[in-house]
Amino acid sequence: MRGAKSAKWVAGAIVVAMAATACGGGNDSGAGGGINDGKPDPKGILVAQLSEPQHPLQPANAKESQGSRVLRTIFSGLVDYQPGTGKLEYINAESVTPNKDSSVWTVKLKPGWKFHNGEPVTAKSYVDSWNWSANVKNGQTNSSWFQDIKGYEDVHPEKGKPTSDKMSGLKVVNDNEFTISLKDSISYFAYKLGYDVWAPLPSGFFKDPKGYGEKPVGNGPYKFVSWDHKKLIKVRKYDDYKGSNKAKNGGIDFKNYTTAEAAYSDLRSDQLDWIEQIPTTSLANYKQDLGERAINTDQSSIQTIAFAFYTKQWKNIDPKVKQGLSMAIDRDTITKKTLNGSRVPATSFVAKDVLGYQDGACGEACTYNPKKAKALIKEGGGVPTNKISIQFNADQPHKIWVDAVCNSIRNATGVECVGDSKPDFQADLNARDNKQVKSMHRSGWTLDYPVNANFMRDLYGTTAAGNTDAYSNKKFDKLSAEADKAPTLDETVKKYQEAEKLLAADMPAIPLWYYKVDSGQSKNVFGKIPFAQDGDPIFTDVQVKQK
Repeated sequence: MRGAKSAKWVAGAIVVAMAATACGGGNDSGAGGGINDGKPDPKGILVAQLSEPQHPLQPANAKESQGSRVLRTIFSGLVDYQPGTGKLEYINAESVTPNKDSSVWTVKLKPGWKFHNGEPVTAKSYVDSWNWSANVKNGQTNSSWFQDIKGYEDVHPEKGKPTSDKMSGLKVVNDNEFTISLKDSISYFAYKLGYDVWAPLPSGFFKDPKGYGEKPVGNGPYKFVSWDHKKLIKVRKYDDYKGSNKAKNGGIDFKNYTTAEAAYSDLRSDQLDWIEQIPTTSLANYKQDLGERAINTDQSSIQTIAFAFYTKQWKNIDPKVKQGLSMAIDRDTITKKTLNGSRVPATSFVAKDVLGYQDGACGEACTYNPKKAKALIKEGGGVPTNKISIQFNADQPHKIWVDAVCNSIRNATGVECVGDSKPDFQADLNARDNKQVKSMHRSGWTLDYPVNANFMRDLYGTTAAGNTDAYSNKKFDKLSAEADKAPTLDETVKKYQEAEKLLAADMPAIPLWYYKVDSGQSKNVFGKIPFAQDGDPIFTDVQVKQK
């Protein structure tokens, strides 16, 4: 739900330009001048909002945005996506080349790269990292990302202990070259390599994974300094970084907040330089409050409500019940009035500006129709117990829209609906991972790579890391496998568009709306914060004013 930096896609075209910077409001009327006044300080420290990461800071152990946000500053991978064009950009890789049928990929590294402890980054650094991360014994939350590689089942069997500690599909050729043999052809495999999970690890990590998870040693533009849990994570510019995306600031203090309101208060008093999301209660006035420091721009993210299929309530439920609940939600009114126009009603399971996005793919199930909603629920046998709950994290402004969704469902169908609040994102995720969700939960997904497969296979595939709800559809899995084996990227995308029709019929989750970046920056920031397509700042390009 995090990953790709700045790629924008539309169906039928591989890359199109996108604006890398955000749009704001009027002039800044506050003290301290406009955002372009003063001079940038290359040693200035940026203070950015963060919630507590769910897991230790290990590249394959973050499928949530908070841990991923930090990992992307500490680690650099093989590829990324160019801001402004969406083209595949080589970072630590010199090249990533497929054979004729895209079943074997050859990776050549740029020489001279080092980890922050001085150790060289080699082909072995990547191969060892991927083998360790895929191994079921190591409990990495994103281990399934390696399942396309030959020999994955040897290190990560469905049952029992691994029979090997190495995947047969990974071969080191020399210090700067290795090969990846896949079980089947995947035309878009190079694009997947931009996600955090594929980062290299230094040799010391494997002797002390827990210690390195608390004090990570990476190869990225920033080096780790400290982690005061649930308070502050510090990273600082790595002066010897070899990548083209060198930091234009001296480092970042990731500051933890338990409520969006507290973060917004600090932003307005310049104690926080970037807020992740404006509180819902301030959406109507934040552009006036912040002036040109207000941020409103697009991102490729979607908000859904997911069913916990492992519960008695949703096991073997008739899809008509799920479709009915979806049709009972008045998305237009909630996005316009409750969320002050800060969201766009979803009509698809895939976020906008992703290759393969289809407007209207969800069909009538994503259209408000209270009469039909009630009828469908009745035809499907009704909602067990006639009551649902929607789990959400209270450290971000979700309660107000959860209440609005519940009111809409209750008024349209008579089904009782309540919010189920968890204190923070970490607690929310832990409940999902431990299969403790009572009924339904808020779910969001941000692109990891800009292809529609990422919003389907990686979220609704039976063995996908993003699928924590025990959803399984054999027809969908079969179509996904066929799509991956398609000889070209265009054919892969079209096949996934077929698979999306299955999702619309089966409703593994209820699409609500597409996110927009409604954020803000302090008077300490020089110029406008540039944003990636995943909705996060491009931190290396953020400049801090001289004081």
